[in-house]
Amino acid sequence: MDEVLFGGHPTDVCLRLPDPVDRGTLHRLVSAAQDRLTAAGLRPGGAAALRLPPSLAYVVNLLATWRAGGQAILLDHRLTDHEVDRALRRLTPQVMVAPVRTGGGALKIFVDVTEGVTRYADRPAVSGHAVIQLSSGSTGPSKVIGRTAAALVAEVHRYTRIDGVALPGERIILLPSMVHVLGLVGGLLYGLHAGVELVPPERLSGDAVLAAISAGTTPATVLGVPFHIGLLASTRPTGPLPQLRRMTTGGELVPAAVARAFTDRYGVPLGNMYGMTEVGVIGTDLYGAHRPSIAPAPGIEVRESGGELWVSCPASPYVGLSDPTRWSDGWLHTRDAGTVDEHTGLVTVRGRLDSQVSVGGMKVDLTEVEATVAELTGVAAAVVVWDDGITAYVQPDGPLSEETLDKLLAERLAGYKRPRVLHLLDQLPRTTTGKLVRSTDVLRSAVTP
Repeated sequence: MDEVLFGGHPTDVCLRLPDPVDRGTLHRLVSAAQDRLTAAGLRPGGAAALRLPPSLAYVVNLLATWRAGGQAILLDHRLTDHEVDRALRRLTPQVMVAPVRTGGGALKIFVDVTEGVTRYADRPAVSGHAVIQLSSGSTGPSKVIGRTAAALVAEVHRYTRIDGVALPGERIILLPSMVHVLGLVGGLLYGLHAGVELVPPERLSGDAVLAAISAGTTPATVLGVPFHIGLLASTRPTGPLPQLRRMTTGGELVPAAVARAFTDRYGVPLGNMYGMTEVGVIGTDLYGAHRPSIAPAPGIEVRESGGELWVSCPASPYVGLSDPTRWSDGWLHTRDAGTVDEHTGLVTVRGRLDSQVSVGGMKVDLTEVEATVAELTGVAAAVVVWDDGITAYVQPDGPLSEETLDKLLAERLAGYKRPRVLHLLDQLPRTTTGKLVRSTDVLRSAVTP
């Protein structure tokens, strides 16, 4: 990993927080952190659990764990103590790294952290993976996923072969969390390897993102998730932004209306990435030429089996017993519905496989219903699930009543496709990565009694 992440000249700036951090400084900070981790009990083949918010401390301790020969267990800082304790009991790290002091407001993307290192268990890591991540949990309980150093290095090299990624000497305006795969590999690791400057905006606001773009003269790519597209689409620039080259998003499908609003406002490509925690980036369309389809990333094979997308994956990424319904014989079963064009190889993701339901003997795709609801005027976001019938949870964007919503849907959807139940919520539940939660239990609990 060292040769992949620690190349370049010591004076090259790799992070801007907003003060510049050059490679020489980062290397010294990592060496000091490695000494602290080792003194606290981390040994080669052991594990360090990182429960840190996005910060320089997170970056430094992650790289230090790997340099010490350890496994990094990434715990989103927004997890509850109960969730963290459950993960620690299962994964038994040798040391735990957590904040003892945090500075900055709730909307800060990168915060000032003073971390503390404590012993946890004197055991080797539960697997030989370089990193352990928990899945986002948008459709149910989180899965424990491991990736080897070789898999991470292969993905970093994969990014270098994708047309449209930020190039050496350019900047990535980094919005997604580096605890999760898009921000971790597509942002941090690729940026360190390729000599791309990583620039997290000071705050999570459209104005702050635009300020980060305009603060430098080099070309800038905004990396985020669909939530961030809406944020920028609703923000009016105060002047031209010649530095902005494109925005690239991963995560869930982007509503067509939101994509149009962004491209109309900024006039740059809105790129799309499809990936999973288990394998990283699977496919891309960074010029917006094939929306909603994507082309498989270099070295990745995608096939369609019974309406489900399967992705090449040499070994099971799951820690513990391998579920043959999720991985078998070198293929990851994504649980996403989709198609692969036999002539072009383009992949179209249709949504979750379980979005197909039967109503009175008629097949209904909940993804289609959800897209119809989400594109209505006055709707900011929507989730449609099957809960003893088609049920829609809707976050309005301004005044909206259930009667008005039902009337609008009656004009657009056949009767058997229309939601039987409509719930209007001030805020729809989201995962720590910004994805809309689709668990019926969580959605039910979000409804005010």
